[in-house]
Amino acid sequence: MIEEMRLRDLGVIAEATLPMGPGFTAITGETGAGKTMVVTGLGLLLGQRADSGAVRAGAGQASVDGVWVVPDSGPVVDRVRDAGGDVEPLGDGRAELFVGRSISREGRGRASVGGRAAPAGVLADLAEELVVVHGQSDQLRLRSAVAQRDALDRFGGEAVATPLKAYRAAFEDWRRLDAELASLAADREARADEAARLRDAIADIEQAAPQPGEDADLAARADRLANIEHLRMAAATAHEALSGESDAPDATTLLAEARRALDRAADQDEELAAFGEQVAEIGYRVTDLATGIAAYVADLDESGPHELAAVEERRAILGALIREHGSLEAAIDLLDSGSARLAELDDDGDRLERLSAERDAASRALDAAADELTEARTAAAARLGEAVSAELHDLAMPDASVTVAVTPTAPSVAGRDEVQILLAAHPGAQPRPVSRGASGGELSRVMLAIEVVISATDPVPTFVFDEVDAGIGGAAAIEVGRRLARLARTSQVIAVTHLAQVAAFASNHLSVVKASDGSVTASSVRRLHGPGREAEMARLLSGMPDSDAALTHARELLELGADLD
Repeated sequence: MIEEMRLRDLGVIAEATLPMGPGFTAITGETGAGKTMVVTGLGLLLGQRADSGAVRAGAGQASVDGVWVVPDSGPVVDRVRDAGGDVEPLGDGRAELFVGRSISREGRGRASVGGRAAPAGVLADLAEELVVVHGQSDQLRLRSAVAQRDALDRFGGEAVATPLKAYRAAFEDWRRLDAELASLAADREARADEAARLRDAIADIEQAAPQPGEDADLAARADRLANIEHLRMAAATAHEALSGESDAPDATTLLAEARRALDRAADQDEELAAFGEQVAEIGYRVTDLATGIAAYVADLDESGPHELAAVEERRAILGALIREHGSLEAAIDLLDSGSARLAELDDDGDRLERLSAERDAASRALDAAADELTEARTAAAARLGEAVSAELHDLAMPDASVTVAVTPTAPSVAGRDEVQILLAAHPGAQPRPVSRGASGGELSRVMLAIEVVISATDPVPTFVFDEVDAGIGGAAAIEVGRRLARLARTSQVIAVTHLAQVAAFASNHLSVVKASDGSVTASSVRRLHGPGREAEMARLLSGMPDSDAALTHARELLELGADLD
């Protein structure tokens, strides 16, 4: 519940503190005193859109701070802590939550939750758990089919929520399959073209049979073949120097002479013998080297222009693949990924059949879920109509009856039911939709009756009513006040009202007081007791707070409100 709210420079309110607390709080005041600013301030705390026009004339910014009493665990506290804030434990499973909102004249705004700055969206998230706000605009929304269906679903409780959840899951499954099937059918020609292109590309790659790194190897081979004469001359010259057959001395011959010379003297000096062994080893290695170069020359002799032509031809084949796919590795990879994609594309026919069968099964499941939801809503509608009719009898509409009609409509995520609340205000009258047949006062009472009935199955911590008594008076207003007081037994109720008959039933009466210095009007809020409350009630009744007749009537109303059973 809202324990306290502080307003500063909001509308005509310069500074005010509103003590709320449990029960029924009525907020009254003269026209233009700023009663609606209380609801505006509460809206800011609930994350509603901020309007810089609400900043009081001459002030730089408006601010609203609120103190809520909430359970010390659960979704509210979890959301506060997710936003980086926290609550103050009070004991007995309760905690205090501090929230704030400010808006500058330039339109800049700030919000705080649990002592930490937070987006206004966090306030909106908390509002879903804490408050239901009803103003005259909400009465207009009651005219919409969506609002009427939502009201029925709230009243139906778990009996409607369970089949609604099952229906929504079935609807999403059917919608996903239907969209996939439509996409597949629409893209079938494009997918056939893709399959043809992919099949040709894979055939070209398979025919070329490229190997990883083959393009680099071929480039090196082509470079070698292009310089074959230079390579042959260099190798032949080296071979001649190592082991030639000409008259010029070669390395092998010279090494053999050196070894023989050392061997002749080896028995005279061990060191020379060691040198001889080293020369012999070098000779063996030179001989092996000469043999290897000779083989290299022989290999070059076997190579020729015909091999270079073959290499260039192979490079041209691989070059075409590289131009097509970006790299040889990409072409090789396409053999694996492309084959899998081709299998998927070639499966379109079978896939269409499978998806069609799955969608048909999903459609049957959706029909079954829709039937269950309709059945649950129809049962709840009968109970809601009876309960709201009973409430209207106590709201000075003794001959009124409400029927909640559930009729088929096009399927949507919310079901395939259209819900209409029908009102027959008088005996024998044809039930008509409240969207067309209810006056402003009747609509106010229908809305209140619905909230009273729904609160029994879907309780809300706090209700805020902004002139829910619009268009009514007399006995009807007394019954509205009585119903608000009864609703306050299970929920906190805050009502902005201009009727003494409603305010009489409040356990907490706040008055927005307007003062003027001739140029600037400012308002503040005070809690009324005793004679002060009687005077305000008299003002509401007659406009004359000092009238003896009005004061007498005010006391009678207050006694009536105090005697609520």
